[in-house]
Amino acid sequence: MLDWFVQTLRTYPEIAIFLSLGLGYYFGSFTYKGLGLGAVTATLLAAVVIGQLDIPVSGPLKPTFFLMFLFAIGYGVGPQFVRGIARDGIPQAVFAAVVCVFCLAAAYVGARIAGYDLGSAAGLYAGSQTISASMGLATDAIHRLNLPADQTSALLDAMPVAYAVTYIFGTIGSAIIIALLGPALLGINLEVACRKYEEENGGKKQAGGPGTAWHHFELRAFRVQPEGPVVGKTAHEAEALLVGERVFIERIRRKDQLLEATADTEILADDIVAVAGRRDVLVGLLGKGAQEVDDRELLAVPAEGVDVYVTSKSVDGKTLAEIAQMPGARGVFLRRIVRGATATEIPILAGTKLQRGDVVTLVGRTQDIAAATRMLGVADRATDVSDVAFIGAAITIGALVGAIVYKVGGVPLTLSTSGGALISGLFFGWLRSVRPTFGRIPSPAVWFMNSVGLNVFIAVVGLSSGPKFVAGLQQLGFGLFIWGIMVTTVPLVLAMYVGKYVFKFHDALVLGCVSGARTTTASLGMVNDIAKSQVPGLGYTVTYAVGNTLLTIWGMVIILLLS
Repeated sequence: MLDWFVQTLRTYPEIAIFLSLGLGYYFGSFTYKGLGLGAVTATLLAAVVIGQLDIPVSGPLKPTFFLMFLFAIGYGVGPQFVRGIARDGIPQAVFAAVVCVFCLAAAYVGARIAGYDLGSAAGLYAGSQTISASMGLATDAIHRLNLPADQTSALLDAMPVAYAVTYIFGTIGSAIIIALLGPALLGINLEVACRKYEEENGGKKQAGGPGTAWHHFELRAFRVQPEGPVVGKTAHEAEALLVGERVFIERIRRKDQLLEATADTEILADDIVAVAGRRDVLVGLLGKGAQEVDDRELLAVPAEGVDVYVTSKSVDGKTLAEIAQMPGARGVFLRRIVRGATATEIPILAGTKLQRGDVVTLVGRTQDIAAATRMLGVADRATDVSDVAFIGAAITIGALVGAIVYKVGGVPLTLSTSGGALISGLFFGWLRSVRPTFGRIPSPAVWFMNSVGLNVFIAVVGLSSGPKFVAGLQQLGFGLFIWGIMVTTVPLVLAMYVGKYVFKFHDALVLGCVSGARTTTASLGMVNDIAKSQVPGLGYTVTYAVGNTLLTIWGMVIILLLS
């Protein structure tokens, strides 16, 4: 039975790939306080174990899935990447670039001092910086060196060994250094800093939330008293009496009539008005003697909650306070802002700026939602259909451009098909954010291309290097793990001090910026937990976009530097 199983895997290596994926995703899902191996490392280890059975994998499977992965990475971060290098995200983008140089330099110096070969150096860099994608570009770069086949094979086999040894501290250590040691090193009280940032930007912490009986926004009916201050005023004028608060008169019962209120509708004595607003504001009206009425028909206002993809130039870069004054914002409330490839939740503060590419969740009357959607961009309706023609064309264009070889002083230079696919993703991801009429890829599809695309590549790497993995691990040994600690730690410590004292980022944002530049989502989650706030996420999205791009490209660069 065992012989049959082994022979079947050798005959049909695709089964071994799926087995590696299944085991990798299963064991990679186990975490402790948000930390774990993750699907990539678990898939690699599973493939290495299965690869001990000497299973040959050939054909274009590995590069095909890797190109799909790189395109998805670029597509996801494109809007923030372009914004970071073109507009108000420049300080964070430059900071991310500086941190990426620290990471490359640390790996280069460590590999030089330790005397590691090209494969081990690329694995040391990829694992210590937890940037698995860089191994693909490093593989391309090693192939282009035109070394003898046995030497190339030895270098490629060493890469996953070094990656596996250094990745564990790269993941866990990064989170500990940034989230736990960072505040102490910089003398920051994260909770106080975030509270201060929220106060400076018009924020107010709310109790309750999803999954509770408490509702942030409500619709309640009140009778207009004859001597009331709103009698004879328009709805807009009446709403303005509550200075600094967003309340809207949605409907009016006038005797036997139900009127849909607009900004110009006049309020009369004995009208019953349906008022929408924050719960605490409406409760406060009762404290001022307003008479609440239970009018089911009046309160049966057609309402909906819609995700809107922000594409409009008229709101790009404007604060929420500024947008709230625009005519199209009347009658709607903002529940959520999500930004970037990692769907980072952005805090809703008066000073928070909207960016093209953001996805905002609005609630309100159906007609008000329609007006707000036209002002902001397009409705992001749920769909399971991807524009596969767009995906195929975009990856083809990027790979063709990347395949072109340029000679500079007799030295051949090329982006490679991998680099071309990444840049294509960046461009078309940004283009989609400003022209959303084509190129839709639903979030689950992007996740599949990103996660499964990378892990199929990793599974093939593990299966191919499996027979030589143990010998390589014995050769590199404990010293490689120590070098991994050094290469992980030094850039992070430098980044924290540079962010605070050179770039002078707000104390509430600096650790979010460091997490983004090093693309470590685990540390951002820990920072947010310690801060008891989502504010650090404001420093994550631009730096993540730039960091993810440069750290991936450095996989090729480190081979060029060391060769």
